Amino acid sequence: MAAHSKVFLLLSISCAILQISLSGDPDILSDFILPPVFFGPLDGNFFTFTGMRSLVGTPFPKSFKVSKATMAEFPALNGQSVSYAVLQFPADGSVNPPHTHPRASELLFVLMGSLQVGFVDTTNKLFTQTLQQGDIFVFPKGLVHFQFNCDAKNPALALSAFGSASAGTVSVPNSVFNTTIDDKVLALSFKTDVATIQKIKSGLSG
Repeated sequence: MAAHSKVFLLLSISCAILQISLSGDPDILSDFILPPVFFGPLDGNFFTFTGMRSLVGTPFPKSFKVSKATMAEFPALNGQSVSYAVLQFPADGSVNPPHTHPRASELLFVLMGSLQVGFVDTTNKLFTQTLQQGDIFVFPKGLVHFQFNCDAKNPALALSAFGSASAGTVSVPNSVFNTTIDDKVLALSFKTDVATIQKIKSGLSG
């Protein structure tokens, strides 16, 4: 191989590696980013999110609930590559169904109770763990994962941190069964019949 070809190949590989390493939120060239429409004044209020106050001292919800502090709810996060979510799991069978975050890994901290958690890697291997209060678990970026409270008596509370201001959430049940994918395609894919697919869809929409 000619010398200039080797140089070109090395440069191409280097650029590809660099692109992969920068595949998260892009770096910004300023301290922070203001929204396109901002009426000010610019002070500490802009960098403060009070949306979680409603969770303090209130009863647990009757079903699983997630409260988010992402760029959509907290504009000051734009460009900061971080966001939060508070996850509330009532007792006995509440679940955060299988889902993915395409733009960020997730670091889950159990604040109260216990949770069964797991994720599936790209070889379809399942990694599970039972977390107790004070435990931390990481869900790698883009992989399908879940959390489940099987405690019949005690609720669970967890805090999730994400390496993106807008991690995104793709729900596996909803993205498969609550879209316009043809029922015949789903029936063939899951090796079942159309009636079963329609029953699953009906259950999800209820």
